[in-house]
Amino acid sequence: MSVVKLEASREWIRTELDNVVDFWLKYSHDTVHGGFFTCIGRDGEVYDELKYVWLQGRQVWMYCRLYRTMDRFRRPEILEAAVAGGAFLRRFARVSAAGGQWKCAFCLSKDGKVVKVQRTIFSECFYVMAMDELSRVTGDEDMQLEAEQMMEQLIYWVRVDSSGLDRPQHPGDVPTNSMAVPMMLLCLVQQLTEGRGPEVVQKYRELGSWCVQQILQHIQRDGTAILENVSVEGAELPGCQGRLQNPGHALEAGWFLLQYSAEWGDEELRTTAVNKFVELPYQCGWDKEHGGLFYFLDVEGYCPTQLEWSMKLWWPHCEALIAFLMAYSHSKKPELLERFCQVYEYTCSHFSDAKSGEWFGYLTQEGKVALDFKGGPFKGFFHVPRCLYMCERMLDDLLAKRD
Repeated sequence: MSVVKLEASREWIRTELDNVVDFWLKYSHDTVHGGFFTCIGRDGEVYDELKYVWLQGRQVWMYCRLYRTMDRFRRPEILEAAVAGGAFLRRFARVSAAGGQWKCAFCLSKDGKVVKVQRTIFSECFYVMAMDELSRVTGDEDMQLEAEQMMEQLIYWVRVDSSGLDRPQHPGDVPTNSMAVPMMLLCLVQQLTEGRGPEVVQKYRELGSWCVQQILQHIQRDGTAILENVSVEGAELPGCQGRLQNPGHALEAGWFLLQYSAEWGDEELRTTAVNKFVELPYQCGWDKEHGGLFYFLDVEGYCPTQLEWSMKLWWPHCEALIAFLMAYSHSKKPELLERFCQVYEYTCSHFSDAKSGEWFGYLTQEGKVALDFKGGPFKGFFHVPRCLYMCERMLDDLLAKRD
């Protein structure tokens, strides 16, 4: 990929990030009740006023990260939106659970009434991300303390006793190591320790190492496949669950591992991250006929049971762009930059909506828009801007070193 092409990619990514931020600033804010609407149609209309806690936390985090680290986004309206979103979360997202523990809702009404609570840890994870990042831009130590307290509860649920999630273990339900859990906890370790000093880094060091080992258990079939679910001992599981591959998730895990390996100077882990979590998911997941990454695959070649398995979704392509550019930055293997270019060309030509702004999220296997909304229960202000933000910064570094 030539310098000229890299510069053109950076310019498109920079402009796209500006446009995406403006789209959400314009259409998603609830100025009456606080928080953000995320069910947003193609042209910006709100088609459902439910508020999803994952996406509330993610939007607070993303606004704060942009405000804190990029000069052109240090704008008062962005900080005000983040503070208002954080206040909505603190007031309404937490619900009491058994034993005095705090659970976060999954879905709220527009005025903050609880609609649904999931038996998973992910609403709490995004609450931690939001509070920690918001504390960094406001200086509010209570928010940082809340983030750390919620993190301790997450660790307890995952590693000691999950009964607080109200998810009973049935006789036929085999305990599973789902890659999403250690990945998310590793993300939180990196969030909470960033720039905090050696005492905080040491506090979470053992947990970070545990998360890495849990993720590495998903390398299966003598190193030829990344499987989404394995047993708690790291063995392959029977049936559809055990054969499931999620290329986008594996690529996301890859760049999490690359960040961790850079932090600790672990060259062996860096090599594993590139070879197994970046290159392998692309090899199995890229649609050679139509282009783009499949959503799910079966390692034995059976048709996956997920009805959307062959669709091309926005977020795996976002993770692929980050992963390939980061892997190239670490290894300088030219084929990784070629893969970035391939994913980039597919992504900007299929997902981006030049007319109305933002990205479509759901395409058919052939690459046609299947669902034309810009936001929904799972697509908000997160994967697209995080990808564009990270890629812009990495391209800045790469191009500066080539000068």
